[in-house]
Amino acid sequence: MSKEDKNVTSIDNRETFSSRWAFVLACVGSAVGMGNIWLFPYRVGQFGGFAFLVPYFICIFLLGFTGVIGEMSFGRAMKTGPMGAFKKAMASRGKKNGDLIGLIPIIGSLAIAIGYSVVVGWIIKFTVGAFAGDLVKAADSAEYFGTIAGTFGSIPWHLIALALTFIIMNAGISAGIEKANKYLMPAFFVLFIVLAIRVAFLDGANEGYKFLLNPDWSALANPKTWVYALGQSFFSLSLAGSGTLVYGSYLKDDENVVKAGVSIAIFDTIAASLAALVIIPSVFAFGMEPTSGPPMLFITMPEVFKQMPFGQLFSIIFFIAVLFAGITSLVNLFEAPIEALQDRFKFSRTKAVITIAIVGVIVGVFIENADVLSTWMDVVSIYVIPVGALLAAIMFFWVCGDKFVKQEIGKGLDGEVPKFIIPMGKYVFCGLTIIVVVLGILWGGIG
Repeated sequence: MSKEDKNVTSIDNRETFSSRWAFVLACVGSAVGMGNIWLFPYRVGQFGGFAFLVPYFICIFLLGFTGVIGEMSFGRAMKTGPMGAFKKAMASRGKKNGDLIGLIPIIGSLAIAIGYSVVVGWIIKFTVGAFAGDLVKAADSAEYFGTIAGTFGSIPWHLIALALTFIIMNAGISAGIEKANKYLMPAFFVLFIVLAIRVAFLDGANEGYKFLLNPDWSALANPKTWVYALGQSFFSLSLAGSGTLVYGSYLKDDENVVKAGVSIAIFDTIAASLAALVIIPSVFAFGMEPTSGPPMLFITMPEVFKQMPFGQLFSIIFFIAVLFAGITSLVNLFEAPIEALQDRFKFSRTKAVITIAIVGVIVGVFIENADVLSTWMDVVSIYVIPVGALLAAIMFFWVCGDKFVKQEIGKGLDGEVPKFIIPMGKYVFCGLTIIVVVLGILWGGIG
């Protein structure tokens, strides 16, 4: 059999993750991203400090036990991505065109990946700048960022980001995605632990800890606290009806999806907490204001490193860790459209990767301007991503039926499927996702 033939995906010879932990690390890699690093710390401080963690943990529990477990079980059951899974679900009810509905999460995943690749390009530029010392020597961090945030401003860095991502993906599931997450995710956690320890010894860091950890319980009476906790947890867990579903399709039948879902939720929360313990105390130590979004990462933190003893060293550690988080998330986002080409059109792995790479480059270079990129990401994350998650939940929990859901979640479990999972998936998760869609549109995004 030729190499080309071996790369063709089918149910019989479909690649799988070697173990549950390999799968968990891959899913954690997809979940740990910019939302954990530049938005979670800000939300904690914005909505009551430690008090914000109460609704956040509740939402993480609800979404982890429903959306995450549902998407990975759905993918594993159908042994295919959104298009194939939706088609099979609809066919089970004698209906057609499920694959067309499955295009929605595929389009959302591809669109968000194209935008995200620009951000990863920025991170690569800053990582190189940290090694060279340019980052901490720049007189104006805003101007330093501005040189690559304009129209066609980061083409070489953007292309490097895409090249690194697609090299990993072309190697396949076990040799590429699994191996990359096996090393990059533990490294991410180790590097952020090192940074958190260093930050703890900065003069003035205590003010940052107070900002984060002193609870303002009155914030719990503010509906926005609960809404933004829901949005933060929803997007942090990478719920989109695409990436987690596709990764689930590479999961063996004897793996415990409930334990996997719990592990993913725990490690994602630890990653967000570590980011908060690094960023907020260091910002307060040097008298700066915590912000959200790209300014936190590309302007505020470089200013912090300029004033920190051994700032260049810690800027290197910081941006390497952020790069690892960015690459693993990008791999997950691009996997859904690549898998669709393999499963639907029988492309080889290499041909599918090259096709999506071409699309990523052609579209991506035209949205490199920071303002254009922001609009692009907002539209996709508000109107497409949560709708994809909702459709996947409806297909699995409603269209496939309770018996099917119980059977598929039950594969690999040590005991019975917890009775609350199915009604929570049907009513709680679908209800919360509708809230995310509606309030995201009304408020211009909640996560």
